[in-house]
Amino acid sequence: MPRRRSEYQGTVLDDMDIDAVLSRRPQVALVDELAHTNIPGSRNEKRWQDIHELLDAGIDVISTVNIQHLESLNDAVTAITGIVQQETVPDEVVRAADQIDLVDMSPEALRRRMAHGNVYRPEKVDAALANYFRVGNLSALRELALLWLAEKVDAGLEGYRATHGITEQWPTRERVVVALSGGPEGEALLRRGARIASRLAGGLLLAVLVSRTDGLANAPLSQVAELRRLTEELGGEFHTVTGDDAAHAVLDFARAVNATQVLVGAPRLPLWQRGFAKSMAEKIIADAGDIDVHVVPHPSATGRAFLRRRVPRTLPRRRVWAGTVTALILPPLLTWLLLADPYTSELPLDIPIFLLVTVVVALIGGMVPAVVAAVISSLLLNWFFVEPVGTLTVANPENTIALVVFVLVGVLVALIVHRNAARRAEAQEAQRESAALVELSHSLLGATDQIPLLLQRAVDMFGVQAAAIIHRPAIGVPEVVASVGAFDPIATADHEDADTTHELALQPAGLAADQRRLFDAFAAHAGAILQRHELQRSATSASRLVRDNEARTALLSAVSHDLRTPLAGIKAAIGSLRSSEMRWSKEDEDELKAAIEESVDRLELLVANLLDMSRLQTGALVAHPTVTDLGEVIPATLKTLSEPGRATWRIDPDARTALADAGLLDRVLGNIAENAIRYQPNDSPVTVHASRVADRVEIRVVDTGPGLPLEEHERIFQPFQRHGDAPRGDGVGLGLAVARGLTEAMGGQVGAEPTPGGGLTLVVTLPAGAKEDRPEDGAEE
Repeated sequence: MPRRRSEYQGTVLDDMDIDAVLSRRPQVALVDELAHTNIPGSRNEKRWQDIHELLDAGIDVISTVNIQHLESLNDAVTAITGIVQQETVPDEVVRAADQIDLVDMSPEALRRRMAHGNVYRPEKVDAALANYFRVGNLSALRELALLWLAEKVDAGLEGYRATHGITEQWPTRERVVVALSGGPEGEALLRRGARIASRLAGGLLLAVLVSRTDGLANAPLSQVAELRRLTEELGGEFHTVTGDDAAHAVLDFARAVNATQVLVGAPRLPLWQRGFAKSMAEKIIADAGDIDVHVVPHPSATGRAFLRRRVPRTLPRRRVWAGTVTALILPPLLTWLLLADPYTSELPLDIPIFLLVTVVVALIGGMVPAVVAAVISSLLLNWFFVEPVGTLTVANPENTIALVVFVLVGVLVALIVHRNAARRAEAQEAQRESAALVELSHSLLGATDQIPLLLQRAVDMFGVQAAAIIHRPAIGVPEVVASVGAFDPIATADHEDADTTHELALQPAGLAADQRRLFDAFAAHAGAILQRHELQRSATSASRLVRDNEARTALLSAVSHDLRTPLAGIKAAIGSLRSSEMRWSKEDEDELKAAIEESVDRLELLVANLLDMSRLQTGALVAHPTVTDLGEVIPATLKTLSEPGRATWRIDPDARTALADAGLLDRVLGNIAENAIRYQPNDSPVTVHASRVADRVEIRVVDTGPGLPLEEHERIFQPFQRHGDAPRGDGVGLGLAVARGLTEAMGGQVGAEPTPGGGLTLVVTLPAGAKEDRPEDGAEE
């Protein structure tokens, strides 16, 4: 189809004619470059939006897109190639295609096609092969394309399975699910799972942690953070699911992700419990179906290790003692009351009364006092109220059963009361922790310096005198990174790991046991903040490296041509002078020597600018501003220009002196004036005018060339920037960048503004010199 031609900023551009395609109404349209940006002023900004119009009109479209133009891969492509892609297309636009074909080619084959001139024009091949199309870049981009398309295929498979209700496992890709409980075996399970996944083609490691639906008795936050970090280091994905039955939750997750293998730790139940209840591993094995299950042993899987775990106290000590005293006093007191009125003392009535005493004791002191009360009550019932009275012998077998049932009921009631008290205590502790963490999170969100704020909150929350973040290197002396209060590094303190090398410490030591979980959460927050700071530092360093890489790439691209041009001129002139086959006249020899001198001058200017830019970027340049006579610097500088006759200058009487480094100012004015001459039309002169504004001196270099849009004024001061059709041999685009850097080193500024009537004026602003040092007269030429 013929292209639509449009004019933009004085240039005629052509693009796809969407209206012509729609009017022709083909069955299929081939539209190249899906990520292409249309000419400003077009109906749609992007070509993929044009394609949507074609699709809406019933026209099938076949298009192409390079992997580097996908929006989700922009950062990865920039990190690999050092070049930011300006034209991108949303991934969902590409994924919505009915069919995607990968056009794959090895890097070597593509480079051969480029070398043969099948991709770029011959003059661009060398630069392309040396920069963007290096073997490393192409290999990385090829891998990105393969992985992206594999995800597309994987998503399509999952959609098909969901649409057709397929729950059986299709082992198209090995997915290894590691079931975590937050216990000490988690690290061993993850490492074993990573080894299994690495041995499988396309193996994927998926870690899943099951949390209770009520939010109680979950793993410590620091342990969860450590498991998440280790999973990511091993190249896996970390997931959290909720469920009261951990085994069913793990299997539901495994089936949802089409997993082929599940890793679970060996049972941690004590030996006396294993005959009565199935462990998580046994439940998973029983219900796994066609999913392979690996049971991984670990040191904490033995019953002895289970018994060594400390059972947390759920009731305060004073309540336990109060319940014990009640268990020792209340049953004998009740017995005395019942014996005082023998007419109302009947065994069927006495048993419920003593059972009520057991329940009361359980409510007061929990499990142990209730069992004591049940045992004492049963003995008192047997001695005083069961025939034969006064002995522990039971004549009637029914009474024996009644006493045994009494003890069992008392123990069960006490157990229920005890567990309810435990759940209540856990719920209250979880509520306190949640409130504290919510308050901490709100405080940290609006804080710029988060570590001191977290330490202060820890001091307030735990009622301690000081808190600190301590760095403990593998080798060396621990160091206090940040602290609040009078923290003493030598004194004892409560410690909790924040990450692998830092820990949170509170003084004085002696934190209550029921505060350890909250302390652990504070440490996890501290670890997250430290990790974020480290990532920010890494991002800053990476950004700096990207900028440096972009500068090196631009430098290589520019210098490869601009150094070659004057060197080629010098070599050709010298070769001509040395040739024995030609005899040159005096005028021809002078012309060749002048060409050599001109090329050397250009090389000298180019090398000087490169050295200046290098010194500016490394901070090695030091300016020495003194009172400088502009009447000496400006004319001397203009005489060194490539075309000194095209520059005129004028200095106002009150702007004769400025605080500047004369040598650096000469470089600044030389670069700016050469740039102005380059764009000045028809051999018109460039004007340099110095004037006084308050306590500053402004040196204005005025040209009447094509000028620049306002939005381009700052861009011209960036390194390796050329505007318009400037000749390639006129430098690498460093002149104005060096001029700005040198001026700022002297305490001045360089800016750009439009010239009235057309053109561009560059303004150098410097501090004015002292009045007593100012010459009497101005100067003009």
